[in-house]
Amino acid sequence: MDFLENAEKHEAGLFGVGGYTSCYRRFSTKTNKAREAVQIYKPGQKLHGYTVKQLVDIPELYLTAVTLKHDKTQAQHLHAAREDDNNLFSVSFRTTPMDSTGVPHILEHTALCGSKKYPVRDPFFKMLSRSLATFMNAFTADDWTMYPFSSQNYQDFQNLLSVYMDAAFYPELRELDFFQEGWRLEHEDPANPKSPIIFKGIVYNEMKGVFSSSRSIYTQEAYNKLLPSHTYGVVSGGDPKYITDLTWQQLKDFHASHYHPSNSRFFTYGNFPLEDHLQFINDKYLQHFNQISVNTSVPFEPRWTNSRKGKIDCAPDPLAADPNKQTTVSVSYLLGDATDSFEAFTLSIIGHLLVGGETSPFYKSLLEANIGNDYAPTLGYDGYRKESVFSVGLQGIAKQDEEKVFQIISDTFDKVIKDGFEQERIDAVLHQIELGQKHQSGNFGLGLSMAVTSIWNHDGNPTESLQINKHVNMFKQKIADNPAFLQDKVHQYFKTNNHSFSLTMSPDEKFEEKRKEEEKKRLEKKVKELSDKDKQILYDRGLQLMQKQNEEENLTCLPTLTLADLDRKIKPEPVETTSLGGVPVLCSIQPTNEVTYIRMICNINNIPSHLLPYITLFSSILTQMGAGDYDYKRLSQEIELYTGGLDTSPLISPHHTQPNTYEKGLHFNSYCLDKNVDKLLELWSAIFNRPDFSDLNRLTTLIRMEASDLAMGLADSGHRYAMGHSAASLSPADNLSETLNGMTQVSFMKKIAEKTDQEETLEKLKELAKFILNKDSLRILINATPEHMSQAVKSVDRFLQEIPGNHSSSYNHVNEESFKINPLNTQFELPFSVNYVAKSCQTVQSTHEDFASLRVLASLLSRKYLHREIREKGGAYGSGASCSSDVFTFYSYRDPNSTQTMDVFNQSVQWASNSKFTDQDIDEAKLGVFQQIDKPIPPGKRGMLLFTSQRTDEMRQKSRDELFSVSRDDIIAVTNRYLKDNQKPTSLTFLGPANEQIRSNQDKWKIIKD
Repeated sequence: MDFLENAEKHEAGLFGVGGYTSCYRRFSTKTNKAREAVQIYKPGQKLHGYTVKQLVDIPELYLTAVTLKHDKTQAQHLHAAREDDNNLFSVSFRTTPMDSTGVPHILEHTALCGSKKYPVRDPFFKMLSRSLATFMNAFTADDWTMYPFSSQNYQDFQNLLSVYMDAAFYPELRELDFFQEGWRLEHEDPANPKSPIIFKGIVYNEMKGVFSSSRSIYTQEAYNKLLPSHTYGVVSGGDPKYITDLTWQQLKDFHASHYHPSNSRFFTYGNFPLEDHLQFINDKYLQHFNQISVNTSVPFEPRWTNSRKGKIDCAPDPLAADPNKQTTVSVSYLLGDATDSFEAFTLSIIGHLLVGGETSPFYKSLLEANIGNDYAPTLGYDGYRKESVFSVGLQGIAKQDEEKVFQIISDTFDKVIKDGFEQERIDAVLHQIELGQKHQSGNFGLGLSMAVTSIWNHDGNPTESLQINKHVNMFKQKIADNPAFLQDKVHQYFKTNNHSFSLTMSPDEKFEEKRKEEEKKRLEKKVKELSDKDKQILYDRGLQLMQKQNEEENLTCLPTLTLADLDRKIKPEPVETTSLGGVPVLCSIQPTNEVTYIRMICNINNIPSHLLPYITLFSSILTQMGAGDYDYKRLSQEIELYTGGLDTSPLISPHHTQPNTYEKGLHFNSYCLDKNVDKLLELWSAIFNRPDFSDLNRLTTLIRMEASDLAMGLADSGHRYAMGHSAASLSPADNLSETLNGMTQVSFMKKIAEKTDQEETLEKLKELAKFILNKDSLRILINATPEHMSQAVKSVDRFLQEIPGNHSSSYNHVNEESFKINPLNTQFELPFSVNYVAKSCQTVQSTHEDFASLRVLASLLSRKYLHREIREKGGAYGSGASCSSDVFTFYSYRDPNSTQTMDVFNQSVQWASNSKFTDQDIDEAKLGVFQQIDKPIPPGKRGMLLFTSQRTDEMRQKSRDELFSVSRDDIIAVTNRYLKDNQKPTSLTFLGPANEQIRSNQDKWKIIKD
C-alpha cells in the first residue's frame, strides 16, 4: 500500500505508455487469440449489464482496447485484450481531498483491513501468502486511488478479484482499523496506563518517513503552491501535522462520497475473457448499486497574471559534500490540459528535449556550470494531474547563487526559442519511442493501467493516449508544416506564461528541533483536552486493539491456492554456449520482438584493494564520459539514437557451495533494435578501446551528481542500507557489496565530492580502465530471435576481435579464507523522524541443504509474526525477513521504534523455535517463496541466472524440489541452528534520529554521524 510521491510516478515512462511497453513470458506478438476474441463486439452491444462504447485496435502495442459503460451505475470499464498470460485488474476512484489529513491514503489502507465477505483482519496482507500474484498493491496519488493486482493463474485471478472488489465496495471500515492504520493516541505501553500517551499509526509514521526526505518536502511544496486552489493544494498522502485532525466519521464519509461505482474506473488487461470479468463485476457487485451524482471533478486552476515565489526550510544534510552549498531552487510552470493527448505527447517530448541527456540545453547551462550538484527534485514534464507541469532547477547551490540560477533558466529558454532543437535530438527521441514499443521488461499491464489513469481520471479518452503511432505521425507532420513548431510551443508555455512558481529551499540548523517541538506541542494539546473518562476509554481501546491484533482468526472465508496448484517443474531457460576467440558466448533464443539484448561480464578479481572503492563511480561514469572519437555529448547522442542505453554496474556473486568465496565482476548491459546491433557494439568498442576520462570539468559534474543521488536516496531506501551494513561484517561478499553499494560508498562519495581537484580520482579511474576494459576474463550473453541470432553472434565476434586482451578464463571466484567475522552494533545518526532497523545472522550458501528451510522460515516470519508485531502493533510502515546466500536478515522500514523492534526480531525467533505456527502457515510461507521465484521473466532476461551466477536449470529444479519438501521439523531445526540465542555471529544496524538509549550504551554500540 503506497502513497505515490511525485518522484515515483514513472510507471508509464517518458512518453506515456510508449516508454513502458514491457511484458512477461508467453506474451506473443504473433498470436492474436485474445484480440480476436473481442473484435466480435460492436458499439452499442449489451454485455452483462454493460454497453460497449468503442473498439480500438492498437497494433503498435499488440492490443485491442474495448471501452464500456455500466448501464445502471455509469461505471466505466476499459479492457486491453493482449496475448499476455500476466493478466491485470485495477479499480480506481477519483479522490479529491480538500485538506491534508491524508483521508484518501488512510482510507486506502483501512479499506483493505476487512470487508463484508471477508471480515477477517487485514485480508489484503493475508492474501499475499495465499496467492501467486505477480503484483498486489494499492496506490494513493494526488487525485486518484487505485487497487491493482496481476496474476497468470485464472483461479488466483478470480480469488483476488473477489477480495479486491469486496474491499473497495463493502469495506467494514472498523474504528479499530482506522486507529491502527491512520493515527491514534495510545499509551507507549498499551498495557501500562502510567506510560506516556503518544501518537501512533501506520500512515502517520509512513508520512513522517516521507517528509524526512528534503526531496519530498521540496516536491510537495512546489506542487501545492503552483496549484493551490483545489485538491492539489493539499497533501493527499497526509501531512503529519494534520493527520491527527482526521476522524473516523470523516473517513467513512469520504468513502461514501468517493468509493462508488459512479465514480469508478475499471481496467482489465491480458488474455482472460472480457465477459468473465464483466459478469463477475456486475452480478456480484455493480448491479446492487444505483447511479449517484458524483462531485469529485477537479476544476482548472485559475491562471495567474504574475509569477510567484516562495521559500521553505529543510534539515541540513550531514552527507552534503559542501555544507555551504545546500540550497535548492527551481521554477515550475503550469502548462495545459493533460487530457489533450496530442498536446500532452508534444509537451512530454519537449520536456525531454529540454532536460534529458547530456546534449539538452538545461544540462549544458545548469549542470555543466558546476554551481550545483544535480537537477532539483522537481524536473521535467509531469502529466499526472488535470493540468500538466514542467519544472527545472538546481540543488546543492550556494545561497548567493539563487538569482543566478533563475537567470540561467530564463536565458536558456530564450536560446531554445531562438535556435530550436537539433533534428538529430528529435530523431533520438522518436527512436526511443519506437524501441520502447518493442522492449519487453516489467509488468506491461500495470504500466498501461497507470499510464491511462491520469487522463481517464479527468474524463479524457484513455484509448487516445495509447495510439502512439498516430501521435508520432501527427508530430512529424506538425514539424514538417512548421519547422518552428517546437520553438513556438516553448515560447507559448515558458515565455508568455505567467503561471509559474519559483521555490527556494535552504537548510535550517533548527529544522528537526522545530519539527519535534511542533509534534510535542500538538500531542500535549490533545492530551490536555482528555478528561479522565477519555483517558480510560483510550486505555481500554489500546487493550482492545492489542487483543484484536493477538487473536487467532478463522481464515477459512479467504480463498487460497494450494501447493497442489503449483507446477513442480521449473520453466527451463535453454541457453546454447559457443566460444568466440576463447570468450564464452551464451545464446538465448527468445521471442524478443525485433530487439537484441547484449550483456557482458568482466571478472575483476585482480583489481588492487586500493581501487575497489572506486568501482561504483567507474561503472557509473564509464558510458557518460567520452570514448574513441566521441566526446561525452556525442556519445550520449549516439547512445540515444541507436540503443536503449549502455549501462554498467558492479556484480558480486557468492559461490554456491564454498564459504567466503565469490566472484567480483562488472556487468555491462545493453539492448537495441535488431538493425542497430553493429552500431551498439561499435559504441562498446570505442568505450573498451579508448575511454576518455580527460574532461575534468565533466568528471567533477558526474561526481557531484553521484554523491548527491546517494545521499538523497537514504530516506527512501534506508532499510536496504541498514540490511547491507548489518550483513557486511558476516561475509566477504556482503562486505564488498556494502563497500560498493552501501553506507560506506555514500561516505566515500561524499569525501570524493568534497575535493576541489579531481586529478587523483582521474588517475584511479584510468588505472581501473586498464584492468577492466579488455577480454581477458569476459563472457557474453545474447538474447535474440531465431531469425537474428546468427547475425548477432557474427557482430559480437567482430567486436571481440577489435577490443584488447587475450581471454584466459571466466567464472573465476576469489576465496577469502582470511576474512574475519566481526559482529557489530551500529547506528547511523541521521536527521530522520523514523528508523530503519536491520539484524543479520550468518547462515549457509544457496545450495546447502538448509537453505530452502531458511527461505521458508524468512517468509513465515515475515507474514505470520513480524507483520503483526512491527507493522500492526508497532506502527512501522514495513517489516520482514529475507534469506540470501550466507546471511539471514530481519528489517523494518519507516519505523517509530528501534530497540523495541530489535526485541521483536529476537521474539520472532523464539516463536518459530517453539513451533507456534500451523501446517497451513507453512504452506502459505512456501506459496510466498514461490510467488517470488515464479514471477514471469521477460524474453530479454532469460538465461540471466546461468550467466550471472552459474545457476543451471538442474540447480534451479533441485532448489524447487527442496522448497516443496521443507517440513515443520526442518524449520524448527534451522531456527535453532542459526538464529536462536545468537548461536551464529549476528550484527545490528539502524539508521535514524539521535537515540538516548543508544548514546548511553556506547560500549556496545558504534554511532556514526556522517
